[in-house]
Amino acid sequence: MCRPRCSLFRGAYNNIIMAMEWILQAPVLFFSVIVHEFAHGFIAYEKGDDTAYLSGRLTLNPLPHIDFMGTVVMPVICAVSGFPIIGWAKPVPVNPYRMANPRRDMALVALSGPVSNLLLAMLSFALWKIFALNFLGADLTLTLLKALQFGVIINLALAFFNLIPVSPLDGSNILLGWLSGRWLENYEKHIPYGMYIILALVLTGLVKYLILPPLLLAIAFLGGLGFVPMSF
Repeated sequence: MCRPRCSLFRGAYNNIIMAMEWILQAPVLFFSVIVHEFAHGFIAYEKGDDTAYLSGRLTLNPLPHIDFMGTVVMPVICAVSGFPIIGWAKPVPVNPYRMANPRRDMALVALSGPVSNLLLAMLSFALWKIFALNFLGADLTLTLLKALQFGVIINLALAFFNLIPVSPLDGSNILLGWLSGRWLENYEKHIPYGMYIILALVLTGLVKYLILPPLLLAIAFLGGLGFVPMSF
């Protein structure tokens, strides 16, 4: 006779759990994408381009990096629909013509984003190992471990996604900096269609076949070091 009440209780409980997970994941995601963009601006600055600095973007303050769609709308849609939270920050402005070697330096600027996410994944894993010693109490430890697990996974995913060699992702700019001759000429032909290619990869689910293999390999490596991944 209590089935309707039990069902209602379970639904409310699941919604609370989802909300708590979103509260844990959102700050980790925002920090990760902000560091990614900061890395682009910092390397560009080191290479002679101060565009990001003059635009007030060479900072870890989240406000200048907010992209309405990527850091507000998309995470809310994910939270409401129950999908894993995803998002992005406003791209940092970069002027390659203020650098000594525009093509090669832009490749380094592009590479810095994924590298920053890999470093954040390593940092999250190191902190996960420390807090797994459970010296803060069970409840707080579990909360921190879940946040750090997400930090490992989301930063690995961000790194591998951005390394896909399709414009305007970082992987494309890395290749543009190192290809030459006919290889470069043929590769540049896809640039006007890059966003459509990415959209097609996401909508068809094919993007997972590009991200999951290196992601699972990295997680397996960390698993050998004691990491217990969250389900995804």
